[in-house]
Amino acid sequence: MTRTPSKLFACAVGLSLLAAACSSSSAADTTTTTTTEPPTTTTIPAVEVSESINGLPADDELIDRRVVAIKIDNHPRARPQSGLEMADAVYEVLVEAGLTRFISLFHQSDSDYVGPNRSGRPTDSQLVASLAGGPLQISGAQGWVKNIFRKDEINVSWDNGFTTYRMPDRPRPHNLYTSSLLVREWADNEAWPDDNPGNLFAFGEATEGEGSATTISVEYSDSTRSNWEWDDELEQYIHFQGTEPHEWVTEDGDVGPVAFDTIVVMKMRKYIARNPAGSGTSLPTVETVGTGEAVVFFEGQAVTGTWEREEITEPFTLTATDGTELVLPPGRLWMSPIPDDRSVTWE
Repeated sequence: MTRTPSKLFACAVGLSLLAAACSSSSAADTTTTTTTEPPTTTTIPAVEVSESINGLPADDELIDRRVVAIKIDNHPRARPQSGLEMADAVYEVLVEAGLTRFISLFHQSDSDYVGPNRSGRPTDSQLVASLAGGPLQISGAQGWVKNIFRKDEINVSWDNGFTTYRMPDRPRPHNLYTSSLLVREWADNEAWPDDNPGNLFAFGEATEGEGSATTISVEYSDSTRSNWEWDDELEQYIHFQGTEPHEWVTEDGDVGPVAFDTIVVMKMRKYIARNPAGSGTSLPTVETVGTGEAVVFFEGQAVTGTWEREEITEPFTLTATDGTELVLPPGRLWMSPIPDDRSVTWE
């Protein structure tokens, strides 16, 4: 219920208001009006991530297509190689005699001069099986290794005279060259899948680094170390074969340093793969299914964690030491699956 004030109280209130109004009108106006502006905010643009294997932006027609994998020789007489400078990502893989070879991946990029092209190994099958049927170009393989490729349903292009050719100024067997464009054409003729496998890792606003990493040393064997140095001007890591600078060369003779944005090192169980029939050469191989230690380097810093995957057809998952997903900045990738009894050091 609303109560009504008495007439006497109402009159008293009215007289008081009248007196205040009169006093106000006779006094000088000294009041200053102040307007408060809202605080200025800075919007940090989100990291642009495409669906390419390395997350870098590209035209749709360069992303909505297959990845071409090409095996590249890394014998001292095979250097400098060609095509590494154009690849979107590269695996460096242990082979016999403590040496390594490369699997260069072309998705949004292409090169019509790639090589020297060399033969396949069991680890190759495990690494390219997640590429949605994209072709693997190799010079050849032992019969029992070919059987592994067939079992894993890898679409393999050999030294067939269409995708491959010899360079007469190079010594055999380090003179077989190929082209990602020719491999794409061969894959079309074979009606192989032309699908985008998607990101190799999680890309976006990168996981915060744990410390500086301007020099990196990745041990593959007693005789082979893959070393990197951060270049502030290029804003990339420059590769060294031991202490020797690693260079690429074009068909026209132009040369430059092999340099990549992000280095992913994953420690894996090493074993020796053998022909069940007992013949042929046994080959060092790493187990790419399961889990193990991982170190990722980008922008001059390091992040430690673990890698994991359940099937060779799946991409790798990286997890930081705090249990969160390890996120990489989009960029050209160099991936090093090394035996778990070998070291990776940085400073």
